[in-house]
Amino acid sequence: MSSITVVRRASTSMKAQKRIGIAIRLVIAVFLIIFAIFPVLWIISASLNPASSLATAQLIPDRWGFDNFDALLNSPIFPFWTWWWNSIKIATITTLLVLFITSTAAYAFSRFRFAGRQTMLKAILLIQVFPNLLALVAIFLMISQVGAILPFFGLNTHAGLILVYMGGSMGINIWLMKGFMDTIPRDIDESAMVDGATRWQIFYMLILPLLRPILVVIGILSFIGTYGDFVLARILLKSQEQYTLMVGLQIYTSGQFSQKWGPFAAGALIGAVPIMVIYLALQDQIVGGLTTGAVKG
Repeated sequence: MSSITVVRRASTSMKAQKRIGIAIRLVIAVFLIIFAIFPVLWIISASLNPASSLATAQLIPDRWGFDNFDALLNSPIFPFWTWWWNSIKIATITTLLVLFITSTAAYAFSRFRFAGRQTMLKAILLIQVFPNLLALVAIFLMISQVGAILPFFGLNTHAGLILVYMGGSMGINIWLMKGFMDTIPRDIDESAMVDGATRWQIFYMLILPLLRPILVVIGILSFIGTYGDFVLARILLKSQEQYTLMVGLQIYTSGQFSQKWGPFAAGALIGAVPIMVIYLALQDQIVGGLTTGAVKG
C-alpha cells in the first residue's frame, strides 16, 4: 500500500470524524433550543386559549383569541396596571440605589487601605452564603419593628420592601464591582490627584465612566431579581393596591375551584416585556461586564 493511499484514507477519516462531531453538536443545539423555547410557546398558547385551564390546554389550541388579555386588563376587581407599575417602580428605585451604594463601597474597598478591609470583604461574602429563606422570619419581624417607629418603612410599604431588597443585593455586587475596579490602573487616580482633583471628582468623572459594563450587568441583575421576586413581596405587602405584579398574578392561580391560568399566562407575557427589552438593548455589554469583573477578586 502506497503512502499516498494511507494519507488519503487518513484525510477521509478525519473529515468523517469532523462531520460526525458537527452533526452531534447540531443535534445537541437543537435539543437545547427546543428545551428552552417550549415553555415560552406553552405560555403563549395558554394565553390565547379561551379554555383557561391546564387540563384542556394544547400547544396549538382548537380555537384561540384575546379573551384572556381582555379579562386581565379590563378587570374591575384586579388592578393589573397598578401591579405592573408597582413592580417597575420598586425595581427601578432599588436598582438605582444599589448601583450608587455598590459603586461607592467598591471604590472604597478597591482604592483605600484601612484597618478591617479584608475582614469586611470576607464578612460580606460570608453573609451571602446563607439562604435568604432562613431570614424571612427575621426580616418580617425587623420591618414590623421598624414600622412601629418609622411607618414609612414598615409593613405593606414599598419603601420597606426596597430597603430589604437593597440589603440583600449588596454582597455579591460589591465583589463584582470591586473585581472590575481592580482592573482599572491606579495611575489614573494618581495623575488626577497630582492635578488637584478630589477623591469624589476622581470617582465621578474618571472611574465611573469606565465602570459602565459592570454597572450595566449589576443593574440588570438587580432589576430582574427585584422585578421577578415573589416571596419577599408576598410576605411584606398586604393590601391589593400595594401588590407587585408577581404577587398580583398569583391571585389568578390561588383559587381552589376557579384557577384562571389563561389570564395568568397573559399577565406573564406582558410582564416579561420589560425584561426582554432590557436584554435586547444592553446585550452587548452583559458578557463583557461579567467576564472582566470575574478576573480579579
